[in-house]
Amino acid sequence: MNYKKGIEVLPARLLKEVQEYVEGSLVYIPKKSRKAGWGDVSGARTLIDMRNKKVKELFQRGVTVAELSEKFHLSEETIRKIIYRKK
Repeated sequence: MNYKKGIEVLPARLLKEVQEYVEGSLVYIPKKSRKAGWGDVSGARTLIDMRNKKVKELFQRGVTVAELSEKFHLSEETIRKIIYRKK
């Protein structure tokens, strides 16, 4: 994290406005860009989403929770969470 002097980087009118709220304090200003979510960069999120979609499809075709649990190496509770998730 870089510290910069407000007087060096902010227009005078904005500096005065900020001073009304936090004069003499350190203020963190977050980046505009959104941080990537878990698994977005590595592709893990996509793989899990594809797996979950397959689990739901198989369940709708009549495959039991126990069979899905064995096939995907997940607990029956996890399979139920995937099946009944609203997404």
